[in-house]
Amino acid sequence: MAERIKEEKKHLAFAKLNNCPTSPRKMRLVADQVRGEEVEKALAILRYSTKEASRRLEKLLLSAIANWQAKNEDADIENADLFVQEIRVDGGRMLKRLRPAPQGRAHRIRKRSNHVTLVLGARNNAES
Repeated sequence: MAERIKEEKKHLAFAKLNNCPTSPRKMRLVADQVRGEEVEKALAILRYSTKEASRRLEKLLLSAIANWQAKNEDADIENADLFVQEIRVDGGRMLKRLRPAPQGRAHRIRKRSNHVTLVLGARNNAES
């Protein structure tokens, strides 16, 4: 039973980025661009994007590729046809600060962070 589950998940690889100090909304704008894309195209999109979140997602994608290679040492990465199967951006810890406002009041500042989960899938599951 456990071996069968392990074989089914052999063509999947994932990487997580926790407590990234960017708001989830800004990160989702970049994540939506690469969802479902081939790995090479996704890397090109992230490399030439002007958004600050794209640098962090590029490193995360490279980490997921390295994780896939570690899992499938005998397989060839060019023949695997890797793509971004799932990318999820969830809200993380929020730092709350107070900023002085007129007439003795205070405005709350919420410094948001996010958690990103990236799952790579292989379209070509044939063992070489």
